[in-house]
Amino acid sequence: MNISYKITFAFLISLLATACTKLDEESFGRLSPATYYQTEGEANSSVAGIYQSLQQVQGVSAPWTLSEEGTDEFIVPGRASGGWFDQNNIDIMQHNVKADNQSVANAWTNIFSEIGIANAVLESLNASPAVANFKVQIAEAKALRAYGYFYAMDFWGNVPLVTVGKIEQNNLPATTARADIFKFVETELLAAVADLPATSTINKASYYPRLTKEAVYSLLAMMYLNAEVYTGTARWNDAITMSNNVINSGSFALETNTVDNFKVLNEGKTKEVIFAFSIDPAKNSGSNAYMLYSQPALDQTRYSLPFAPANGFSTQKEALDRYESADRRINMLQFGPQFKLDGTPLVDSKGVQLNLVNCVSFTAAADNEGYRVLKYVPDGVTWTGPYGNTDYVQTRYADILLSKAEASFRSGNTGEALTLVNQIRNRSNATSLNTLSLKNLEEERAREFLWEGHRRRDMIRFGTYFNTTWTFKTSTDPVTKGLYPIPTTQLATNPKLKQNTGY
Repeated sequence: MNISYKITFAFLISLLATACTKLDEESFGRLSPATYYQTEGEANSSVAGIYQSLQQVQGVSAPWTLSEEGTDEFIVPGRASGGWFDQNNIDIMQHNVKADNQSVANAWTNIFSEIGIANAVLESLNASPAVANFKVQIAEAKALRAYGYFYAMDFWGNVPLVTVGKIEQNNLPATTARADIFKFVETELLAAVADLPATSTINKASYYPRLTKEAVYSLLAMMYLNAEVYTGTARWNDAITMSNNVINSGSFALETNTVDNFKVLNEGKTKEVIFAFSIDPAKNSGSNAYMLYSQPALDQTRYSLPFAPANGFSTQKEALDRYESADRRINMLQFGPQFKLDGTPLVDSKGVQLNLVNCVSFTAAADNEGYRVLKYVPDGVTWTGPYGNTDYVQTRYADILLSKAEASFRSGNTGEALTLVNQIRNRSNATSLNTLSLKNLEEERAREFLWEGHRRRDMIRFGTYFNTTWTFKTSTDPVTKGLYPIPTTQLATNPKLKQNTGY
């Protein structure tokens, strides 16, 4: 994020402290238009707070963990040596979630806090005497709020729809149907597009990472791809249209290597990233904890880190086996005997080389169980304690190409779909496909977007979330498992909410 946004974060956090509350609480807090929202800088600083709140969705916390943990590519095993055992995680991995699951409750709080901040900022922007000068900021705030509701709709289906900054305790919101939430998000995003700049009209490096038209088109493409899940009606042609809006802009292209998108030195420079979140823990602007939570402790030696990673998040055989040996994307996974950067064995204090093996126990895993994913590489990272300053990637051009490929295939245009899929595969030195199937499409997305928060949504769309099994999910599920339960705490506070079927 450019410097004018970054320097306002600490100030904004104090201003919006009361806004970071749950949806069912009486007030989200608000800023006074009489004393603020007079200049473009003030408007920008307030919208920056919404960005910062939304980045928790893609960062290492719930909701991101909910997007991955119940899938075949992500586990958080309890360690026999101590640490990481959490029944909440185990229940999600086994599709045995209950309404009192704390991870689900945390995700709800994070998402609706972001929505609440957006509501408060929007009310004050619209009440400002200078409102006519804030069209872009209002469009950003609306689109960011829509992002929050997209995730709420995706995780819980029917959720309360609130667009005001203050909720009266005697007038709590009722549950709104998922299809109506979908329509609200769609309408808000299409309206926001009109006032957002196209990427071709801005200085991409200095405007980064604020929303552009193409960033909103990308969310619409993602939403239309899952429209049949959300509303019962397929929207493949609309997914193609939104993908084409990004493709035809001519503003984006694939990087030479997938991992180039996740390097701190490429922030604002990569031609593939469409939307990202600014991260800088030294300036209280979020933190990147992938290295901390995912890597084995011996990576402190391998990468000269100022901390020992916590040996937590892992992946498994199902994910690793999707890759050909020549596919460069396999290099983002750590498996088998491990080595230092100079090629010598990575050994512990007893001289034993670290050998990462498949995880077979999610309650008492050995420290070397579970393959690791190193996507946000440590090259050039500045560490604040154990937290890095690499920006979180939300959307990139590869997703647009594969979204169009899937929508085209499902619409009968298999030739174009095959060309697009092979474009992604060729970038990573994977063998070109001669024919295409839905299974090919799903597996290519799994390979390309490992740990980017797409897998649960993709598996639900393709049906594999329910009708397949893997190491830590041993039975099939009813489609009702495609939604998480409304948290018990929310039901207790707001009796107008209705629990999802099956919980």
